[in-house]
Amino acid sequence: MAASLLDPLLAFLAVAWERRGWLVIVAFVAAVVAEFVDRDRSRYVHVVAWVFFAVFWASMVPYFVFVQKSIVEGLGAIVAVPLSAAVAYRIVQGRQSLFVLTRVVAIGGLVYFPVVELALVRQPLIEIVTDHTAFLMQLIGYDPTVVSGMTVTGPDGTVYTIAEKTYPYDSTFRFEGTTRPITYTIAMACTGIGSMAIFGGLIGAVSAPASRKVRALLVSIPVIYALNLVRNVFIGIGFGEQYFQVFPGFIMWAFGLDSPAMVSYIVTDRIIAQLLSVVALIAITWLVVRELPEVLDPIEDALFVATGREYDLQAALGVGTADESAD
Repeated sequence: MAASLLDPLLAFLAVAWERRGWLVIVAFVAAVVAEFVDRDRSRYVHVVAWVFFAVFWASMVPYFVFVQKSIVEGLGAIVAVPLSAAVAYRIVQGRQSLFVLTRVVAIGGLVYFPVVELALVRQPLIEIVTDHTAFLMQLIGYDPTVVSGMTVTGPDGTVYTIAEKTYPYDSTFRFEGTTRPITYTIAMACTGIGSMAIFGGLIGAVSAPASRKVRALLVSIPVIYALNLVRNVFIGIGFGEQYFQVFPGFIMWAFGLDSPAMVSYIVTDRIIAQLLSVVALIAITWLVVRELPEVLDPIEDALFVATGREYDLQAALGVGTADESAD
């Protein structure tokens, strides 16, 4: 009897764990709502949200390290665990300025997760990015076939499953390869929506005139989209044409690869593109700061959590809040 009573609860918890990203966002949104109801008592909801966030990132570490084989994302997830726990601890101590960081995550999550989960948004976004990537490839003299479905057929008629493709969209570039076709699929991570959500959260969370927020969005979102297309072209051609077979033996050993053809993908995407993405995000942040210096406030709080020291980035960078009368 006890087991039968527990079965529905266990089933619910299993489904909830599969959708843990949504659980985290619900917790953060609840914290933001609670802040408007009772700011002082809402800190307990904020703490719960950040503890959930720490658990979420801990659960993602094996995925980024062993499945995605991503150095940047793996390290990011590892670092995010203690940082999220530290934010919760500082809020318990009474640092209410960290509530802005909660709003950043809540807004960013509300931008990101619906796009990822809803097919009516996800499919057109992926296919538009694929079309734009194909156009840029053609501009520089490459014209791989774009295919839909979950399989491709080799020259000898052998049918191959497209690796790591989740949806049967028109989103896969087919290169001929040497012994079998090489496929590069545009996934959600290739659309730039993650970075757009981060900046949307930062810009939306701070207190500033709407006109400057709009300007900050206009200097960040289009730049992210354009740079992301360049990234897709670089990875697609570099991998599809096998231009980056650098130290293949070492790369295959270090990343646990089975196929030598994947070396170019690891080098172009997991090493070069992801490291350059960090540089690009820093540069885009600088563009946003010029329009909206207020975004430095949550960044200062994040640095305080990480180092225990107070920072004045506006003074250090020589920027200040614009005169609102000019807006």
